[in-house]
Amino acid sequence: MHVKQPLRADAQRNRARILQTARAQIIEHGPDVGMSEIASAAGLAVGTLYRHFPTKTDLVAAVVTEQIERLADATEAAWGRVETGAPASEELYVFLCRVVEAAADNGALKVAAQTLGTGFACPPAAVRGTAALRKIIGAGQGSGSIREDLTVPDLYLLVATGPLDHPKQTRERWLELIRPCLLP
Repeated sequence: MHVKQPLRADAQRNRARILQTARAQIIEHGPDVGMSEIASAAGLAVGTLYRHFPTKTDLVAAVVTEQIERLADATEAAWGRVETGAPASEELYVFLCRVVEAAADNGALKVAAQTLGTGFACPPAAVRGTAALRKIIGAGQGSGSIREDLTVPDLYLLVATGPLDHPKQTRERWLELIRPCLLP
């Protein structure tokens, strides 16, 4: 049985730099950006990049997973605010706004993940985020501030079909138009 050793501090910094740079490069240049361009932009040798991520698919999957973890953390924080008295409907709406903006900003990452076949497997962070969303929706439904038939898959459908490739002003208008649809 092989136990994976924790990364040294310099290796952790390199991995974080690679992920940050890869995200920026994919957003700026699209999914066809090369591993050597990512390594160069990160100020690292391409061998260092390949030690952390043997394939581009591995790298894109790690970048996407990191984004999912951030959203899961934000969702759990929203649930924490609901638990302490914040209106569930407002927390849900703010969350939806955040996801739409993140998805619009990371459109190239979605294309890259689909192109490279990484898909969006269900990492533990996605499970955490989904559980927190269910709690927020349940609290809002219990108080009558969120429509009774709204589900987490409904929210995912809204994001997936939203005007992500349109200007911010259009996305904001779309969010205002769907806001009443979340309410009873």
